[in-house]
Amino acid sequence: MRPEKIMWNKNRITELLGIEYPIFQGPFGGNFSTVELTATVSNLGGLGGFGAYTMSPQEIYDIHHKIQLKTGKPYNLNLWVSDHDIIDEKHTKEQYQKAVETFKPYFDLLDIDIPAPPPSFESRFQNQLEVIFDIKPKVFSFMFGLMNENDIEDLHRQGTVVLGNATTLDEAVALEKNGVDIIVASGFESGGHRPSFLDSSELSTTGTFALIQLISDRVKVPVVAAGGISNGRGIAAAFQLGAEAVQIGTAFLATEESGASSIHKEFLFSDAAKSTTLTRAYTGRLGRGITTKITRDVLAATDKILPFPLQAQFMGALRKAALEQQENDLVFFWSGQTAPLLKHKKASTLMKSLIEEASELL
Repeated sequence: MRPEKIMWNKNRITELLGIEYPIFQGPFGGNFSTVELTATVSNLGGLGGFGAYTMSPQEIYDIHHKIQLKTGKPYNLNLWVSDHDIIDEKHTKEQYQKAVETFKPYFDLLDIDIPAPPPSFESRFQNQLEVIFDIKPKVFSFMFGLMNENDIEDLHRQGTVVLGNATTLDEAVALEKNGVDIIVASGFESGGHRPSFLDSSELSTTGTFALIQLISDRVKVPVVAAGGISNGRGIAAAFQLGAEAVQIGTAFLATEESGASSIHKEFLFSDAAKSTTLTRAYTGRLGRGITTKITRDVLAATDKILPFPLQAQFMGALRKAALEQQENDLVFFWSGQTAPLLKHKKASTLMKSLIEEASELL
């Protein structure tokens, strides 16, 4: 008798989540996630994702119900445990003056005023978490830290599968002890913010394909590979190295269904996407995006910016004016390192291509 063929898309993760294919769409924050994108991926058998860390509790309620109207399948709702880096008011004032000195030439170039100091920021996570207990999503993921273990136990009791994000082996070990069901291994190649929490992001830059091997050899829970994956070849490689699912961000960000602007999507499909940079200049936290003049100029200015998210608020006016004046070299477009491989502009076409390619190779 021939041994029974093991299907690549039938494993611990697909069983745990109740999905057909172990392909996750990255849960983008900052209005890049949309109901349509999330539902499209889930309806095609993957796990759609929605980043809600900037949303109020009421907005999370509303978006959850809108997604439920579009799909009855599981999707991943994502929040940030640590949603600010503010130390105190005195430190913030000092950093504001340094940021003004550093970025004034760019505001002058666009002929716009320097913004006033950003208002104070109150952490939202605990209030947002109450919504998660109320709406009881099938899948909940968190970033930038560890959760209270009692909260994770309560989420399990209500039937929610919990995912944590790691950028190093030590973070993965800590997340397993924390009680998560699945670990997302976020490699250096990923676009967007680096969700490091045990050490500085600059010292937590392991590549995806090294990270998934390190983590899968040390932890018992299943591992998701995130970063540097945009096609079936990437999926196959990740599975060969120990991943049981992949999370794809930039390729879905580039589709019509995402909330990214049309110029952002143009850049993702342009020659400019061949070069990406990790920088704190735009939000105050380290993140990867397409290299432009401003990232080259202020790459090393990590001590001359406001703490997250105040830097993002400070730079908001600059970004808005730069887009209006088509000074795109002053805009930071989020992107991972594999953007030059992108081919598909519709989420459904991309999803079907990923499934077909991975099925052929695995």
